[in-house]
Amino acid sequence: MTSQTTQNNVNPIKIAVLAMGGQGGGVLADWIVTMAENAGWWAQTTSVPGVAQRTGATIYYLELLPEQAVKEMGRQPALALMPTPGDVDLVIAAELMEGGRAIQRGLVTPDRTTLISSSHRAYAVLEKSAPGNGIVDGNKVIDIGKRAAKRFLCFDLQSLAEQGGSVISASLFGAVAGSGALPFSREDFEATIESGGKGVKASLKAFALAYDVAQNAPETPDAIDTAPPQRAVPDTAKHPRVKALLDDIRQNFAPAAQPMLVAGLQRTMEFQDLAYGKEYLEHMRGIHALDKQYGGEGKNWALTTAAARYVAVAMAYDDVIRVADLKTRASRFNRVRDEVRAKPDQLVYTTEYMHPRLEEICGTMPTFLGERIENSESLKRWLQPLFRKGRFLNSTSLTGFLMLYGLAGMRRFRRTTLRHKIEMQGFQEWLNLILQTAPNDYDLAVEIVNCRRLVKGYSDTHARGQSKYQKLIRAARNLSGQNNAAERLRTLRNAALADEKGSQLDALLEKGDQAFA
Repeated sequence: MTSQTTQNNVNPIKIAVLAMGGQGGGVLADWIVTMAENAGWWAQTTSVPGVAQRTGATIYYLELLPEQAVKEMGRQPALALMPTPGDVDLVIAAELMEGGRAIQRGLVTPDRTTLISSSHRAYAVLEKSAPGNGIVDGNKVIDIGKRAAKRFLCFDLQSLAEQGGSVISASLFGAVAGSGALPFSREDFEATIESGGKGVKASLKAFALAYDVAQNAPETPDAIDTAPPQRAVPDTAKHPRVKALLDDIRQNFAPAAQPMLVAGLQRTMEFQDLAYGKEYLEHMRGIHALDKQYGGEGKNWALTTAAARYVAVAMAYDDVIRVADLKTRASRFNRVRDEVRAKPDQLVYTTEYMHPRLEEICGTMPTFLGERIENSESLKRWLQPLFRKGRFLNSTSLTGFLMLYGLAGMRRFRRTTLRHKIEMQGFQEWLNLILQTAPNDYDLAVEIVNCRRLVKGYSDTHARGQSKYQKLIRAARNLSGQNNAAERLRTLRNAALADEKGSQLDALLEKGDQAFA
């Protein structure tokens, strides 16, 4: 890019920076402009805020022109306000999918563009809210970027910023300097950071880390390792009774299933107590014995591994008590402060939107009382209007916090609630179906286990998932004994995960056997 500017001095260097709110895209753009102006260049920056993703990804557009080029023109330059597809020299993306969007917009071209992108992900709302796994494969962006850009640098700039104690704008600035994409020295870059006067030390550290990585970057970016980390069974625990459960996993369960069993044990104990975790392992002991009896060893213990996850999910369901517990944890308040980058002397107030339905309220009651209300039409007519509208609750106020904290404290009574009774009835029916199916069709039993993936969340989310799950369980019973039953149930499960309302699932069920012809 530098050689291009030298050959044709009247063409400015054109830069597009794509960043989300809070990532310092504006700071990065200002740094580049300040550096260019200090070197005697003409520089201009504009920004186009977006509204579609998260707080909205903003495109900062910069044009830089040497003073000598301006003199040759004999007039002040007219610089563009927005990037034009096919006419950008340097694209800087603060997140991998923003790099992909730059490619999609045509801002990255193989004949001229250097693309610098962080490889980390900040998941979009659609990825988080998808019924199944909605996370987009970042390696597809990397593969396309290799073909679309003249030069492509991609590594985790967010982690480098965190190592330096700064924000990603500093590591992005370092990556630009290390890439050699701009005709300025390292000293020019560092002097620009120092002139800002705020967070200089941390910014320079993050800058240096990214500079070194960019200097030694490979010709093409490496693929991202998307495999989940394997969790080894801990050798020790703070409580001897917990250690006994961990030793039980290590000694009596197949190694392939042990990482997920540790995660399941942790989730069930966190949800309720140590006795509940022990109950989880007893359920898993029965499934593991069944797995061993019907060929699980030859199938890498697929039934035990799948059940280790979804038995824990079924036992640690999302109820109002758990939601209140999660919202009052110190780690949650600390995370919110980190996300808004609050200073130690600043106060942060968190407002929760709460909209429990009457069913959730009844679910927290003792079984006899909750059933009485749900079975009484007159009581429901009288109570329903009280729960038609959502409410805003300040969980950082004393009243709001104590209200949620008290609700979270009801965990000790959870086993006596109506919601627990309902969940355990459905859970036992599911387990019984697995035990009945495994001796005759091992693969179908595994798919029945995986159907539990549909049941999650609370309120309307739980109701929709539960509805689709029940349809799958009915289909599994009907498919038992048929050819390719596991494959057909898997197809139905994928259809159920494809959309929130379950329209694709309903369409397949309506077609019946014709859908698999």
